[in-house]
Amino acid sequence: MDFYDYLSQNFSVSPKIISLARSAEKRLAPQFRQVDEISGINQLKVLSAMQKHGLSEAHFAATTGYGYNDAGRDALEAIYATVFGAEDALVRPQMISGTHALTVALFGSLRHGDELLSPVGKPYDTLDTVIGIRPLIESRGSLAEHGVTYRQVDFLPDGTPDFDGIEKAVTPKTKMALIQRSKGYAWRKSLSVDEIGRIIARIKAVKPDVICAVDNCYGEFVEETEPSEPTGAGADLVVGSLIKNPGGGLAQVGGYIAGKREYVENAAFRLTSPGLGKEVGPTLGALPRMLQGLFLAPQVVGGCVRGAMFLSAVMDELGFDTMPGPGERRADIVQAVSLKTPENVLAFCRGIQKAAPVDSAAVPEPWPMPGYDCPVVMAAGAFVQGSSIELSADAPMRPPYTVYFQGGLTWRHAQAGVIIAVNEMMNEK
Repeated sequence: MDFYDYLSQNFSVSPKIISLARSAEKRLAPQFRQVDEISGINQLKVLSAMQKHGLSEAHFAATTGYGYNDAGRDALEAIYATVFGAEDALVRPQMISGTHALTVALFGSLRHGDELLSPVGKPYDTLDTVIGIRPLIESRGSLAEHGVTYRQVDFLPDGTPDFDGIEKAVTPKTKMALIQRSKGYAWRKSLSVDEIGRIIARIKAVKPDVICAVDNCYGEFVEETEPSEPTGAGADLVVGSLIKNPGGGLAQVGGYIAGKREYVENAAFRLTSPGLGKEVGPTLGALPRMLQGLFLAPQVVGGCVRGAMFLSAVMDELGFDTMPGPGERRADIVQAVSLKTPENVLAFCRGIQKAAPVDSAAVPEPWPMPGYDCPVVMAAGAFVQGSSIELSADAPMRPPYTVYFQGGLTWRHAQAGVIIAVNEMMNEK
């Protein structure tokens, strides 16, 4: 009995879906070898950073209260800075999401009269209220309320960056550009490190002192380099969440900001208080999971990329549009599939939930989540609440009814989740 036989017998998967899945895995073998090579490079990058900074068991000790002289926290931040090719890093359990980490980075360096530019269209939904582009009652404390203006340059009709438009959009007031690497809830390709570098080069050609920050969520360890590395995109800051890629599924909370020391320090003064910055902040026993999660992250991310490719290949065979396609190079772990109807979305998400190790009996339903402009259905039976490095799928319940799939702590679990979800959807027809 092999993997597919066991899945068929114990999870009631139809022979047709099993046949499709077997064929997809065989077709993807060359791409899987490339993914494994990238994972290996990133594994060595993390290993060498931990060795460089002398990581030891003593660094796992917890601190409380003010968190003064937390050697483990300092080692963690030095390791992150090295891994991301940055001058400095802020990595804290007190940052509770990617949106929170981005908020800290934005407010750290933007002041009244400054302008924030998004050269890649509207950012992810949860940043609307941070920037202040929703009605004021939903945006209390936003950048807009603090006198920071905003403008954006949309993608061209073919989904590529409007490089000429980006150059024209930079003004003397432009203080920061925020570049979202992942597609968010949009039907477009996510941005590669090379594309991000081209965007940054065009911005700095007009105004070299613009702070170029990258929302790196879902993108860490997918490519050989990060946007902040000297061989990467030249980003001044990269920002992300530890319950996504870099936490490796073990970190229970946290966010990171890495880049130029001045801007990291600005963020630290915003997170704690002016004058204290990085000197305070207890780790409360979180360090072992944060460090071990980072060590495992390259392999976990590799499995997620395999799972995304596998879903794309199976759905492409069934006649559904996928973004990116099964053979395309990846810039993040997110796979978008246009499922055409709300019924398909709900059935797919319920299949993902059935494949979960936690709360597999739960039935996902759309609900008005904070920060979103329409009901969202989310499937995630995770060991860490909201951890999208674990197997999950979500979709805004609006046309064209696109589902966004990501995660899987192991490749085989991601693969099983895809098969069970597709089987559930096809059985509903």
